[in-house]
Amino acid sequence: MRILLVEDDIEISRMLRDYLSVENYEVVCAGDGEAARVRFDSGSYDIVLLDLMLPKVGGMDVMKYIRQASTVPIIIISAKDTDSDKTLGLGLGADDYITKPFSVTEVLARIKANIRRSTEYAGTRKEPEQLAAGSLVMDLTTHTVRKAGTGIELTAKEFDILKLLLQNPKKVYTKAQIYSLIWNDAYMGDENAVNVHISRLRNKIEDNPREPRYVITVWGIGYKLGDVL
Repeated sequence: MRILLVEDDIEISRMLRDYLSVENYEVVCAGDGEAARVRFDSGSYDIVLLDLMLPKVGGMDVMKYIRQASTVPIIIISAKDTDSDKTLGLGLGADDYITKPFSVTEVLARIKANIRRSTEYAGTRKEPEQLAAGSLVMDLTTHTVRKAGTGIELTAKEFDILKLLLQNPKKVYTKAQIYSLIWNDAYMGDENAVNVHISRLRNKIEDNPREPRYVITVWGIGYKLGDVL
């Protein structure tokens, strides 16, 4: 597995590179946002670890740049720990958010979880396996989503949330259940991650996100798949 590590703190970058290399990951480092864009364009990666406070080009701009071309999982690693920072980062396309200071074992666990979710559909099957609702079609073999024949680019977590709802069309999921199933982590009462990803998913698949038909809110409980014909 190949990791793009974007971090301007040399000691943190070296620590993560050395630790992850021992765990058999190939780590490519970039010390500023400009170098990060060059490294991203010149290679293929399974995951990106991204600091937000970078010289030359900021981390948020780097993430926007990556998201224009790829759905590779992005984990933000930042000293910015306010809810607004996390919400902004997730809203712009990050799949996970780790605040500094952190433990390297936590970073490794998050990397494994995000790579596992993004690659679990990579196995080949003789017959395509599809899930559908209305004009929305999800192909689990190619890991793609189309609406009325037009492709929709989803991040790994957006894809997993939609897949969960499509596979269980009659079930209502609480935010705690969605977080536990998609993030593979204990729910600590922080609704921001779920709210942001649901909002982003709606913006991509709904005709009118303000009046969703696919991802329906069940007030006081959570979310379910709408009865779309």
